[in-house]
Amino acid sequence: NTIMENRGISEKSDTKILIICLFFSLVIFSSDSLLPLGIAGGVPYILVILISFWSNRKRLPVIMAILGTALTIIGYFTSPPGGELWKILANRFLAVFAIWVVAILSNQRRKMHKERENALLEVKILRGFLPICSSCKNIRNDDGYWSQIESYIRDHSEAEFSHSLCPCCTKELYPDINL
Repeated sequence: NTIMENRGISEKSDTKILIICLFFSLVIFSSDSLLPLGIAGGVPYILVILISFWSNRKRLPVIMAILGTALTIIGYFTSPPGGELWKILANRFLAVFAIWVVAILSNQRRKMHKERENALLEVKILRGFLPICSSCKNIRNDDGYWSQIESYIRDHSEAEFSHSLCPCCTKELYPDINL
């Protein structure tokens, strides 16, 4: 039940983010249509892409980048005349380029963040003060009970043990074996 409630909350916030992105896209397009052609009015679509990354929808930033690209191109036809053609085209190209650079880099950041979260879930670290017997090497736990170091580490981490003998112990325990 809690998972369904969280999913509902997540979907509501995703819907709000989508509405905010569409609203800003409309505002940016409207202002771009009012600006003369020589001004790079498509660059603010970067804001829409950055806002879309707050959503849990993985494809939303790409969709917003496509929308920003389309509106930047449409803005070329709806803006009042002005400026030199090569500057106009260069500014529109740079706006589209900036939109996609932000979308790609933000997507890479999202992937790296996800990989980091997954790695942190897999890491279980022993920390703090461990009282250990100087003779038998048993460890005292928080409840005051003593257990073998292998058991303690296995219970408090992801480590597993395989027993073997080091060369010194082999010589001491089995002096007849010549290794």
